[in-house]
Amino acid sequence: MKGVIFTHKAPRPVGPYSQAIKVGKWLFISGQVPIDPSTGQRIEGDFGVKVRRVLENIRAIIEAAGGGLHNIVKVTIFLSDINKFQELNEVYKGYFKDKPPARSVIEAKLPKNFELMIEAIAYIE
Repeated sequence: MKGVIFTHKAPRPVGPYSQAIKVGKWLFISGQVPIDPSTGQRIEGDFGVKVRRVLENIRAIIEAAGGGLHNIVKVTIFLSDINKFQELNEVYKGYFKDKPPARSVIEAKLPKNFELMIEAIAYIE
């Protein structure tokens, strides 16, 4: 059975998509960009702050589905500048200390000139 996951603790979708879709024990989290869910405004400035905001948005969505970051099995990260890879890793490793998920990092042109977008797949038992 397919269910839509929504939380006010993550940015509202700005198009025809859901924050996440849960099918059985699988959770598919849409690409998240650095937007503050309380204001709906994009995060400006420090790249590390942007990465943290995106990961906190993902945490909020997965918690709304009954899981936690430890349930994430695959992450895909899109960077507008692959030279930010090390900065990304410095923040990212703090969120996935034990048994980090499989991951891909891709350089891509992102909507509205965002510097990063992260999507995730989780398995919640």
